[in-house]
Amino acid sequence: MRYPEGGGLTAERRAFREGIRLQAGERFAAGEKTAAIAKDLRVSVRSVERWRRAWREGGMEALHSAGPANSPTITDAQFAVLEEELGKGPAAHGFEDERWTLTRVQTVIRRRLRVSLSVATVWRLLKRHGWSWQAPARRALERDEHAVEVEEGGVAAGKRLAAASGAWIVFEDEAGFSMTPPRARTWGRRGQTPVIRVRGRSRRRTSVAALCCYKPGERSRLIHRPRAHLRLKGARKSFSWQDYRDLLVRAHIQLGGPIVVAWDNLNTHLAAGLKRYEAEHDWLTTVCLPPYAPDLNPVEAVWSLVRRAMANTAFDTSDDLDRILRRELRRIQLRPDLVDGCLTVTGLAITPPTPP
Repeated sequence: MRYPEGGGLTAERRAFREGIRLQAGERFAAGEKTAAIAKDLRVSVRSVERWRRAWREGGMEALHSAGPANSPTITDAQFAVLEEELGKGPAAHGFEDERWTLTRVQTVIRRRLRVSLSVATVWRLLKRHGWSWQAPARRALERDEHAVEVEEGGVAAGKRLAAASGAWIVFEDEAGFSMTPPRARTWGRRGQTPVIRVRGRSRRRTSVAALCCYKPGERSRLIHRPRAHLRLKGARKSFSWQDYRDLLVRAHIQLGGPIVVAWDNLNTHLAAGLKRYEAEHDWLTTVCLPPYAPDLNPVEAVWSLVRRAMANTAFDTSDDLDRILRRELRRIQLRPDLVDGCLTVTGLAITPPTPP
């Protein structure tokens, strides 16, 4: 390592370089030429010339090591204080937006720790302590963090009910997909932005409701149902409570057992007809996730996988959109490990399926 923590050379490396300079000083006294000394010691001629000038002015003492460079740094205890300050957020330190840049961290270090560091040193300091440049996740201001922590987002209640009744715990969510694909980064010539041709006048959208199903000892499942938006005037453009009822009946038949559904507080989920159907069938139980807590629903991660695969795709017709949607959802269905990865977001301890 050329530059250890704190900058400069290690003590061993300083001693090694000092030894080379002292050898050069002895050969200066012997009257040897600069080129020969540089060749034998495997250093540059300019370095030998600089050492010779120092030797002429101060003798052998001028060639001794001056000790470690006096580069400012901060200790682990000071960094703990810095982390506490950074955890308060940029707004607490007078910045308008919620972005920590190297310059802003440098300012906090100077104000709070009374230490002046360069931007490069701040970058190395953060990297050494496990910090990295990341894109933040959005979280609603209306979210009740206490409810999420205490209730565990309804997931704990759903797990208890499912364990007590030997049921599947099922997470539900819906999303819409349009003819305009999501954008993703791609390589291109500098100064020339890549262009994706899309249907500018198409209003065709497809909604998909999906279920992530889990039961200890069983293979995780993904069940979905699409709904194309009709262009008729007054036609419904979202799932009705009858659509959700039919989807849950389909899941009950495919899973072959009772189900406990965890979903959000969408008004359709709370419809009187759906609640009445739940009361009439003992195989169905529903629990609600806390408001504004999409990170507790694994189906949100499924949508991320689908959109990532559809990024930068130019759809010629609505049939292309439906075909790619079916293909990507089918791909996830055939990969239980992908469904397991989405389920772990909720804090579920995934139990591998029982071998046949």
